[in-house]
Amino acid sequence: MSGQLTHLAANGEARMVDVSGKAATFRTAVAGGMVVMQPETLALCLSGQTKKGDVFATARIAGIMAAKRTHDLIPLCHALNLSKIQVDITPDETLPGLRIEATAKVLGETGVEMEALTAVSIACLTIYDMLKAADRGMRIEGVRLLEKSGGKSGDFIHADAQR
Repeated sequence: MSGQLTHLAANGEARMVDVSGKAATFRTAVAGGMVVMQPETLALCLSGQTKKGDVFATARIAGIMAAKRTHDLIPLCHALNLSKIQVDITPDETLPGLRIEATAKVLGETGVEMEALTAVSIACLTIYDMLKAADRGMRIEGVRLLEKSGGKSGDFIHADAQR
C-alpha cells in the first residue's frame, strides 16, 4: 500500500483518477459474500417454490446487470467495457444460507474490483428481497474482495479466498 488515496486531490477534493496514460492490461477480480438465513428459508429457496420465482436466476441476472452499471452507482468509478461477469451462488447448509461469488474481467486501464463487489452486493440484496417474506432476519455478511490480478499494483489474494 502506498498510503496515498488516488481519489483525493492535494486539497482534499474528490476526483476521478486520470487513467489515460496507463497501458491497457488484462485485469480480473473476484468478490464474495453470503446471505445467512434460517434453515427453513434455505430449504424453501432450494425447493424452487418461492412466491417471487427462481431466486438463483434472478440474483445472478441482478448481479450481472449491477456490475455493468457500477459507474452509475459509484461516483468516481470509470465506465468499463467488461469482457466477463459471472455470478455463482452456492447453497451452504453450514451457514445456513447462500454463498455468492462474482468474477469480473476486462482489458483496460483500470481494475474491476468495484464491478465484482457491486455484483456480489446486488445479488445478495436480491436474494434478501426475494426471500424476505419468509425470513426478515436474514443477514448479508462478508462482502469482500477475494482476489485481483493485473495492473500496476499487482496481484492480491485475500486470506479468506479458498482457491
